[in-house]
Amino acid sequence: MVIAMKVIRARNKIELIEQIKSMEGEHGEVYINMRPTLDIVEKIIERFPNVEKIMCPPSLHVQTSRKVFKKLADKGIKLEPGEFRVGRPKKYDDETIAEITNLRNQGMPAKQISERLNIPLRTVYFYLQ
Repeated sequence: MVIAMKVIRARNKIELIEQIKSMEGEHGEVYINMRPTLDIVEKIIERFPNVEKIMCPPSLHVQTSRKVFKKLADKGIKLEPGEFRVGRPKKYDDETIAEITNLRNQGMPAKQISERLNIPLRTVYFYLQ
């Protein structure tokens, strides 16, 4: 049975490779939170022989070397930017952000929006940009 995706997160390359070495399974997709290098890709292929797609953050995908793309293409594996959100989660939901915009469109000053919604003034300005 092929599991849809395996997410592997590490703080550095050595830790990532160690995590990959300790894993087994039938994973069709693998997400790593680091830039894929040849040694990382080789370990993924070794541990997950049925992998069809490797994903990484979009900012690191563009930094990946051509050698890595070539090696994966030779094996029939795709390398794509992942759609994972990184960083701190949003503090305010989409509804609150829409309310800020709506109140501003009605002509309410940023300071009043801040007081009414109990949101810092600087945050109101950020969402109005």
